[in-house]
Amino acid sequence: MDSGIHNRATATAAAVATGAASLPPAPLPRSFRDRWWAIFDVRIGALPLPVYLLLIAVLGAMTFKGKLASDLPTGIALVTVGGFTCAELARRIPWIRHIGATSIFAAFIPSMLVYYKLMPQPIVKAVTDFTKTSNFLYLFIAAIIVGSVLSMDRQTLIKGFVRIFIPVASGSVVAALVGTSVGAALGLDIKHAFFFVVVPIMAGGVGEGALPLSAGYAQIMGVDQGPLFAQVLSAVMLGNIAAICCAGLLSYLGTRRPRWTGNGRLTVGDPDDAEVNATPLSFEFDVSSVAAAGATAIVLYLLGVLSHQWFDWPAPVVMLVLVVAAQLFQVVSPRVRGGARFMYGFFSTAVTYPLMFAISVAMTPWGEIVTAFHWVNIVTAVSTVLALVVTGFFVGRMVGMYPVEAAIVNATHSGLGGTGDVAILTAANRMELMPFAQIATRIGGAVTVMTALAAFALLR
Repeated sequence: MDSGIHNRATATAAAVATGAASLPPAPLPRSFRDRWWAIFDVRIGALPLPVYLLLIAVLGAMTFKGKLASDLPTGIALVTVGGFTCAELARRIPWIRHIGATSIFAAFIPSMLVYYKLMPQPIVKAVTDFTKTSNFLYLFIAAIIVGSVLSMDRQTLIKGFVRIFIPVASGSVVAALVGTSVGAALGLDIKHAFFFVVVPIMAGGVGEGALPLSAGYAQIMGVDQGPLFAQVLSAVMLGNIAAICCAGLLSYLGTRRPRWTGNGRLTVGDPDDAEVNATPLSFEFDVSSVAAAGATAIVLYLLGVLSHQWFDWPAPVVMLVLVVAAQLFQVVSPRVRGGARFMYGFFSTAVTYPLMFAISVAMTPWGEIVTAFHWVNIVTAVSTVLALVVTGFFVGRMVGMYPVEAAIVNATHSGLGGTGDVAILTAANRMELMPFAQIATRIGGAVTVMTALAAFALLR
């Protein structure tokens, strides 16, 4: 019996030993350094969590002491914390995050806080001074345009620029008809619905759209520009909000129907080029190449500014034409093009939400948005934008473009200029479309303004 017990004990010990040998080794306890690094890798936007919290504490202490400066380091810290905070809050709200909530929060919540005096005045002053003195909106647009165009395949670029005019023009006509008809059906005067709601939405923003449009109306009517500008601006704001929501929905649609989207690529590739187009171009580059790409973007922007000073041509359009020509004629070396791709990635990832926060605080009039929130204006504006987007979807598909991308570009035609393009493309997660968005916004807006003023003068 003792022998049996001994044998069973021996077998049990052997089984335990065999099982123990097959189990993975017990994990070693993590050191404090490893746990700290794991915390440091938690991000709020692009900011590590400890850096984010420390920035809030430091900026709060400076605000409390009244020592908040408007210099470059402080301005960058303020807009970075504000922009990424708004985006992070929106990402945590179910459902609405699919309709561009991150862009809506960053573009409008700060403006609301300023209007209702919920944001400390030293922060408002510092952000406003920084935004207006640095003018980094145009640095952002230059970096995004130059980076995206130089990273694009030449054949894709040619196809995209030739075809994009078709859905934009078709969408503009359909949107004008639908928006005016809806406004008239809801009780608006036909002329008011067309010239003061529909046209401002597609006029290209504030500086290139609302201002010259209201000035032209005022001159033709012989009245003061101020009240007319307020009416026009409210329509522009409503159109921009509707376009951001549409862009978010289109992005979500692309995830549900992958065959309808090129994930940032506008034109459908030829069957023979499918394998080539599916693989992104690869360029070798180093830090000096990124610096060279940045210098290229700045010089192209300054050439646009110079053309505006000499010939009154719109600077962003001139810059866009120059960089497209440089890409078509292969002026820029592959190494610098690689640096441009990295530059584009940095600005689209790290600068977008801080920029939107800065623009919201310094330049977005929440009061004008509130006055526009009449249900008739809202329905008319939404109908106009939906007609523009839906037409772009179907017409783009007919002319060999990805319908989601074509509809997103059409949505930028109803945006708030360069700021609206940033917000709309951010909501769609397709910043690569910035060159085409600039065509829809700048050229489409200019054509809309000129046509509307000529028609308004004839009907007056």
